[in-house]
Amino acid sequence: QVQLVESGGGLVQAGGSLRLSCAASGSIFSINAIGWYRQAPGKQRELVAAISDGISTNYADSVKGRFTISRDNAKNTVYLQMNSLKPEDTAVYYCNAVATIIATPGVWEYWGQGTQVTVSS
Repeated sequence: QVQLVESGGGLVQAGGSLRLSCAASGSIFSINAIGWYRQAPGKQRELVAAISDGISTNYADSVKGRFTISRDNAKNTVYLQMNSLKPEDTAVYYCNAVATIIATPGVWEYWGQGTQVTVSS
C-alpha cells in the first residue's frame, strides 16, 4: 500500500500564496504520476496539476500561470506552489498518485485525505 499525506493548506487572502506538499510512503516500487485534485462544495473533483517524470506536467486551465507543480523523486514528495490565489481556488485539495508497489503486479491509484485551502476576498 501507498500512503499519501498532504500538508500546507490553510487560510489566505486573495492574491496570496500557499505551498502544498504531499509525501508518499509505503512499499513503493515506482510512482508513475503524482499530482493534485481539488473539490469545492457542490462541485466535481477536478484535476489541478500532475507531474510524471519531473519534466512532463499537466495543469488545469484555471491555474495555468499561477500554480507550479514540482517533484522530489528522492523523497517521493510532490509540491504545489500556488500564487495569486483567488476565492474560486477555495477547495479541499487531494494528493493523487499512480504507483506500483514492491512485489505486487499492476498499477494502482492512491488518494490522500485532503487539505483545506480557503481563499478570502
